Amino acid sequence: MNQAVFKGTLNLTADVLVIGGGPAGTWAALTAAAKGARVVLADKGYCGSSGATAPSGTGVWYVKPDAKLREEAKASRYTMGGQLAEHRWMDRVLDRTYENMNRLGVSGYPFPLDEQGNQYRRGLQGPEYMRLMRKLVKKAGVKILDHSPVLELLADEHGVAGAAGVQTQSGETWSVQAGAVVIATGGCAFLSKALGCNVLTGDGYLFAAEAGASLSGMEFSNAYAICPTFSSVTKTAYYSYASFYYEDGSVVEGAGSKKGRSVIARNLLAGRQVYAKLDGASEELQPLLRVAQTNFFLPFDRRGINPFKDAFPVTLRLEGTVRGTGGIRITDEACGTGVPGLYAAGDAATRELICGGFTGGGSHNAAWAMSSGSFAGEGAAAYAASLGRHAADRTPAGLSSSPLVHRQVQPGAAARAAEYTAAVQAEVKPYDINLFRTEQGLNASLERLDGLWKEQRSREIQRTPEGVRAREAEAMTATARWMYSSALARTETRGMHKREDYQAIDNGQHHRLISGGLDQVWVRTEEVAKESVLL
Repeated sequence: MNQAVFKGTLNLTADVLVIGGGPAGTWAALTAAAKGARVVLADKGYCGSSGATAPSGTGVWYVKPDAKLREEAKASRYTMGGQLAEHRWMDRVLDRTYENMNRLGVSGYPFPLDEQGNQYRRGLQGPEYMRLMRKLVKKAGVKILDHSPVLELLADEHGVAGAAGVQTQSGETWSVQAGAVVIATGGCAFLSKALGCNVLTGDGYLFAAEAGASLSGMEFSNAYAICPTFSSVTKTAYYSYASFYYEDGSVVEGAGSKKGRSVIARNLLAGRQVYAKLDGASEELQPLLRVAQTNFFLPFDRRGINPFKDAFPVTLRLEGTVRGTGGIRITDEACGTGVPGLYAAGDAATRELICGGFTGGGSHNAAWAMSSGSFAGEGAAAYAASLGRHAADRTPAGLSSSPLVHRQVQPGAAARAAEYTAAVQAEVKPYDINLFRTEQGLNASLERLDGLWKEQRSREIQRTPEGVRAREAEAMTATARWMYSSALARTETRGMHKREDYQAIDNGQHHRLISGGLDQVWVRTEEVAKESVLL
């Protein structure tokens, strides 16, 4: 703690502060409010329309409480995830997801009907889903701060006690003193231009680490999604209907959506453009695909391309931990972080507990967001209530690892933040560093990233919208360092983590990797719970 007690232009008090307004954040706010807590939700963008879920459709890990169906669901990605998931957590998430999806139906979500007239609840359309969640949150009495990114957490000797930030539209500073804080800031896609990921820069990871929390599974952070070279839409599921071709029309052998992305990456690395065509979708299926994911087709329609008949150039766009599984370490069933008063949910938290080192996106991540958000909201509300009258007497200070100031900083701060961001991207976007990992490549990248971190740590950051960009650059730098330090420590290939120099799974490394630290990154092992699924 190196900052003085901070008061902004807008100063609020609450029992629970939720940082992030996506699915995890809104479920956390809704659940905390239902427990009687006074809740403030602060979103970097506009709650209900920002983030990865809002512009997209997604499947949901929704399984009826039938023993056979549940066991099949739990087994579906267990091996792909490196056998790091836990039976107990999967059961909890399946139960809460089933409950929450049914609640959405009762609350008016327009689920489609099947042939028997029953609601089909295994998917959600992002715009309708998040519009409803904002409505429910406001109805519950939650105060929403839109366009209000956090710059730092606040804490005292007893634990985390709020956060401070800036409102990007007005430039005014704000602070919320709260009994407990839920970090639901999403994952980190390193500003790769993946749809909805412009606000997902790993901020929550940095905030948590500054408060003393650790991370888990950060080696499972190199998710790349197939998308057209001219589009930001990364709906990889549709490429299960695709064939992949070279420019001359010959087939790219082994390329595919599920297990053939490495083939695409190696061709792109070699300078060979790869093309896709959704020629595996039947005539009857094509209109259904258009209805299910309208935004997938907009970039094609604008260019007069029929993706079912015309080949189009594709690339692999980095989604990092958004479609990965690493994040803030969870230490209890309430999604606590081990730091008093601090909770984590959604993509900001590790998802290893339900899917190990691989998600495939969508389904499991969506279920984790709504269930972990609910768990964290309940936990935060209970913790805040336990403080009683003592909560009002706290005088927390800022936790930022870089000095935050009101005065004008040296000219060129915005340009420097952009340079730092570009420098981090140069380390995490290349396939030959992040996707195909080697000891030599990781060590060389870490040396450069460590230098970037040291350079940023020595600079003051102004409490302005421009300062938000500087903190984002710091968060992305820190995230990359935890990723690559963990990737170095896992000398095997497991889940989405691929080591070119260790291409097989090593049964002796059936453990989690916990990481943390700011100036000095550390990594240690943690045993997977004994009740892990044995299927």
